[in-house]
Amino acid sequence: MNPAIRIENLSKCFRIGTTPTGGLNLTERLGSIATSTWRKLKQLATPDSVAENEGYWALKDVSFDVAPGEVVGVIGRNGAGKSTLLKLLSRISAPTSGRISIRGRMGSLLEVGTGFHPELTGRENVYLNGSILGMTRREIAAKFDKIVEFAEIGQFLDTPVKRYSSGMYVRLAFSVAAHLEPEILIVDEVLAVGDATFQRRCIDRMTQLAQEGRTILFVSHNMQLIPRLCQRAVLLDRGQVVTVGDASAVTQLYLDRLLTDTRSGDLRDKPRTGDGRARFIRGYLVDPEGRPMNQFLSGDDLIVRMEIDASTAISDVALAVVIQSLYGMRVITSWTREVGERVDLKPGVQTYECRFQNVRLRPGHTALIDLWMADGSTIDSVERALVVDISGDERHAHLTTTGEQGVVVCDYSWRPIADAGSGS
Repeated sequence: MNPAIRIENLSKCFRIGTTPTGGLNLTERLGSIATSTWRKLKQLATPDSVAENEGYWALKDVSFDVAPGEVVGVIGRNGAGKSTLLKLLSRISAPTSGRISIRGRMGSLLEVGTGFHPELTGRENVYLNGSILGMTRREIAAKFDKIVEFAEIGQFLDTPVKRYSSGMYVRLAFSVAAHLEPEILIVDEVLAVGDATFQRRCIDRMTQLAQEGRTILFVSHNMQLIPRLCQRAVLLDRGQVVTVGDASAVTQLYLDRLLTDTRSGDLRDKPRTGDGRARFIRGYLVDPEGRPMNQFLSGDDLIVRMEIDASTAISDVALAVVIQSLYGMRVITSWTREVGERVDLKPGVQTYECRFQNVRLRPGHTALIDLWMADGSTIDSVERALVVDISGDERHAHLTTTGEQGVVVCDYSWRPIADAGSGS
């Protein structure tokens, strides 16, 4: 059987450090254009050698197949190349080298804003997307009511989508992608924009499509969802395939590598996103006296210190610390703007501290910490920067430590209510 998707030696290089021409005179501009044209001609002849010196390889020699009716997850840290891979498959951008073969009608749902025309209404965009997929107007009309019902945007159907909230946009985009019956569905982790109820419905819909024999390629940070939804998974790291195999085994390998990589506290070589004007260079936990610690005792204050190296002064920066479960579920978020703490970075290294009070996470679990800073645009974001082992003492002796019992512990009690009847 021929694969639904075949990816052969796929590579994508983004050119960096290009020279602006705004301040050049006419002669210099003509020379710059000539040089640029010659460079492009050379790249056509020897793409790898030129791009290697002048660009950043988001993907390098990626190869794998997806069989018809198979659900395959794509996992990896930020900067691993997941979103770039999906954009190449969706033909949003072209590869530097390599080949993609797709057999069947494909629908894709990538970041918010992809695939819709902002000036058109929701109704018009449904028909536009269906036409792009090769469907007739009659075929689209037959699915139209189900699309609108699933998206829950009925009263805004004739409003231009540029006026939609991100949640409305994603609901309609997913509904269109999932109901217009593509043979291949490609989904990035945009579902995080929707509320929990909608996310559950999306997962149920993808499960239904998989049972109907559709081919699905799915990017997610939810490591509990990948083995449940996917038969196989692809692990990417720094643009290359680490392994392709059984979804449970690949997910466990990713988690094992993640824990090994995040225990040192040194963040200088961690995968990251952002413009780099300042960088997190170290992160660690401390006790109330400021001494570094390796474990966190449930019920204590969880104190995160981070060292930031700024190349220039940056005013009014927002810092954020996000605590997640090992499987990618966000548990607690703290950021400076929410508590009115102004941050002005000065050139050089400085240290900031975030203190979560009386954090009651279930002993026996492992938590991960993300660090982020921005001033309107992302300056630096380090996913899974730290790993936290959660321990207990005599106060927690009665608690179970299995994952099925959740991550957060709170006080609760039980008591019988005599003669309460049915409650009616």
